Formats: sequence, structure tokens, C-alpha cells
Amino acid sequence: MYRFLLTPRWWGINVFAVLAIPVCIFMGSWQLGRFEDRVDSHRQQADRAAAAETAAARPIDSLLPVDQVTSGRQARARGTYDARHQLLVPDRTLDRKAGSRPGFYVLTPLRTDGGKALPVVRGWLPGDADNPADTAEVPAPPTGEVTVTGALQASENIGTSGVQASGGLPAGQLGMISAASLVNIVPYPVYDGWITLGETSAPLKAVPPAAAEGSGLDLKAFQNLGYTCEWFVFAGFVVFMWFRLLRREVEAARDAALGIGTDVAEEEPEGVPAG
Repeated sequence: MYRFLLTPRWWGINVFAVLAIPVCIFMGSWQLGRFEDRVDSHRQQADRAAAAETAAARPIDSLLPVDQVTSGRQARARGTYDARHQLLVPDRTLDRKAGSRPGFYVLTPLRTDGGKALPVVRGWLPGDADNPADTAEVPAPPTGEVTVTGALQASENIGTSGVQASGGLPAGQLGMISAASLVNIVPYPVYDGWITLGETSAPLKAVPPAAAEGSGLDLKAFQNLGYTCEWFVFAGFVVFMWFRLLRREVEAARDAALGIGTDVAEEEPEGVPAG
């Protein structure tokens, strides 16, 4: 009854199933591993963030380049604020919760003794960066030489900032906080990284440091989990279809053995004389 399994047609079906099932299981396991790696990275980032809050601040030069280890660490720099090149970063919120008020960051470059400038986000204000009434609330930066301490952040890109580009923004505004964006605005080199102050003066509100890119449970992490389920479903579907085809073939062979469904000789049409 199962001799049909040796036919060329079923050889092709069997080979496909034998190859497809391990591939689906491998891809599902790989996607699950990616999700677990992101979970572990998120946990490690949370532990580093908690440790960074109590760790002593280190000079900015000793923490560069910014990576998943140094992101969020307390950095220290000394210099003079350049109020002439102060910038507003529009369309920012302090958190991603529903109903959070839109506002803007206040970014002031700090000219250090080494010649480079460190972008410093002094705080956040609610409102519209294009509204003079809202921007009038921006306090002036301290004068003279100061020492600042804040959480170190990596340069933003389109994926992290949610802003396509700085082009088209009014003068005095910045779309993405990055050296690539600032190099066309300020007449001096800047650090490839920025800090957000933990302590600000009213009415500014402190901006909490963001998790390093690729270390949080973001949409990509849950996409990996979704892909894991899809690949395992594909493997189960292959097994289901193989058994379904096998069952249909067995039933067809049984019916053929019992003479069910075989062609029966056609009867002579009525009204046609014999011979």
C-alpha cells in the first residue's frame, strides 16, 4: 500500500520535507537566539545604567568612542559655553508614553581647552521651537569657565532621532544631535558624542539618558520573536502537509484496491438499435 512512496513524485516530496524542516527549525532557533541576545543586552544596559548613576564622572576623552559600554556613563568636561551657537532640537519628548507633551531640547556647545566643542543638552522645555513665546523661556547658559557633568550619549542617526534630516529647519534649530550635523553649523570641531545634564536650572527639565542603540527591547527585538514563531509554524506546516498528502494517497490506493472510483463501461444510449 505504501509502495507509492518510492515513486519519483514522492521522492521529490520527501526530499523537500527532509530539507525544509531542519532549515525552518534552524532559522527559528537563530531568531530566538537573536531575541535572547537583545534581552541579555537590555539587562546588561540596565545594570550599567544603574552603576553609572553612582560611578564617579570621568573625563570625556577617556570615554570615547561612545559604545554600548560607555553610553550612559557620567562624563566630565571643562570649558566655556558658546551662547552664540546655542541650538534648539525640536519635536522631542521626555518619554514615549501616550499623552506626553511635545517640546524641544536646548543644546549649547561647550568650548573645551582642547579646541573641540562638546554638545551639551542643558535640558528640555515644553512647547514649539518655532513659537517665540515658548523659546523666550530658554534661560541663558552660565558665563565664564565651567565644569559640566552629564550622561554620555552617542551621536544620533535617523533611526534613533526620528528626524529625517536637519535640512529645512529654521536657523537656530537642529534635527539630529551628531557631529555630522553640527559640523555645518559651528565654526569649530566637535566631539562625536554629547552629554545630557542631570541637574538643570528652572524652567529647564533634565533629559534622561537614552539606552544605547541595539541594546534595548525595541521593535526589532520583538520582530525577532515574531520571526521565531513564524519559522516554527512553517516547520509544523510542512509536517502537516506531508501527512495530509500521505493520507490522501493511502485512501486513493485503498479505494483503487476495492474497485471504488474505477471507470465503468458506458451503457448504450437509449433509442439506438443494437447491431
